[in-house]
Amino acid sequence: MQLVKLITPKRIKTLYCFFGTILVLLFTAFEPVFSQDNSPYSRYGIGDLVPPTHIINRGMGGVSAGYADGYSINFNNPASYSSFQAAFEPKSKKLVRGRAVLDFGLNFESRTLKDPAIATKFVAGNALFSYVQVAMPIKKNWGLSFGLRPISRISYKIIRNERLFDPNTGLPIDSAITRFQGDGGTYLASFGTGFSVFTREKHAMEEKLSFGITAGYLFGRKDYSTRRSLLNDTVDYFQANYETRTNFGSLYFNAGLQYRLPLNSKMMLTLGGYGSWSQKMNARQDILRETFVFDDALGEVRLDSVSDQRDIKGKIVTPATYTIGFVLQKYAVINKEGGWLIGVDFEQQNWNQYRFYGQKDSVKNKWEARIGAQFNPVPKRNYFSNVSYRLGFFAGPDYVKVGQKLSQFGGTFGVGLPISGRGQASGQFTMINLAFEYSKRGNNDNLLKENMFRASLGFSLSDIWFIKRKYD
Repeated sequence: MQLVKLITPKRIKTLYCFFGTILVLLFTAFEPVFSQDNSPYSRYGIGDLVPPTHIINRGMGGVSAGYADGYSINFNNPASYSSFQAAFEPKSKKLVRGRAVLDFGLNFESRTLKDPAIATKFVAGNALFSYVQVAMPIKKNWGLSFGLRPISRISYKIIRNERLFDPNTGLPIDSAITRFQGDGGTYLASFGTGFSVFTREKHAMEEKLSFGITAGYLFGRKDYSTRRSLLNDTVDYFQANYETRTNFGSLYFNAGLQYRLPLNSKMMLTLGGYGSWSQKMNARQDILRETFVFDDALGEVRLDSVSDQRDIKGKIVTPATYTIGFVLQKYAVINKEGGWLIGVDFEQQNWNQYRFYGQKDSVKNKWEARIGAQFNPVPKRNYFSNVSYRLGFFAGPDYVKVGQKLSQFGGTFGVGLPISGRGQASGQFTMINLAFEYSKRGNNDNLLKENMFRASLGFSLSDIWFIKRKYD
């Protein structure tokens, strides 16, 4: 009988759930769930760089260059999109059953800031959107993915009490309170595809070379302000505000490669690399200098505009980055053997290329080394034998450099908790991924030391969205 394509009502409902979730997250992505964040180092460059990887990879120290999994989305290396799970007709290679994947995650952070010169500490916490991504296979060894994720975050508020002196006589004039505040961040909306350019069977597995490319729109804003109030018992001074607001955006591209080499019937070595070249973003800037008073009902009320420049065009140059690495994996055998995975990555970011309206900033080239592992017990009926256990480590200097360079290192631990089986009979597969990260930035030679604990929660939801049935 004639083959027909069939999308069942259940599959349509699943797709609606997928894209409904995406829309909800798009509307809430740009604001934290709750926030008491204060990171002074986010003043420099494009802000604090947020975790760039999937929560599965974060549990392994951030290893991602050689990682590929048909039930989750490695959005760092688009070459991995060629490994999405699907079934195909043996001869024609046409898609018979496609498995769509929805990935989304949240971060819960706690930061402790400490000045090495004093004993006072400041603790801040927030919960932030991490990513939302959708993926699906198109043909054998060819898939696509699209989504939204943050790249950086700017969030700080510093209050300084100071005594002002006459520059000529050195005599005290008045006391002042100065408030330094910043807000904003950078986001990436992307669409990518990955496919294999070479495949052959080896050791009952598939050897293949895959290529992928991601295109998207990188956009964001930077809002910096300095507000000063003079304190005097006899003279009433107006408060002053020096504020610079910048909005920017541009097309973004990156590309990746993966080479999967079966070593025997159970072992796979995957070499990978991905990166992007230096790119220019179009920017528009407003520069405001004003005096104001604060009203309990209206908030800040402008009194006089000393200078108000609007829509100043310029460019922001982002750095070239690249990552290379490998993953060595042994596959588990049901009721017989457990599996494991170990991976290593090296990343380089050339922040010396960064320019903001033609100006340099207090940033420097950054590198980071990562090592991670995953262990899977012998799969049995016991639930915990089907849990994936992960750990990792990373180290390297931060890209911000104020005075001395900022050292940075940390360790991670993660688990993958399956909710439904990976069998084709159920059609659905759900995994809850947890990652816990503790990192330290800076030391006693820096102005501030920062210790951070981050807990990440992610969901990988998969369902058979397309099925071609044999009989009408």
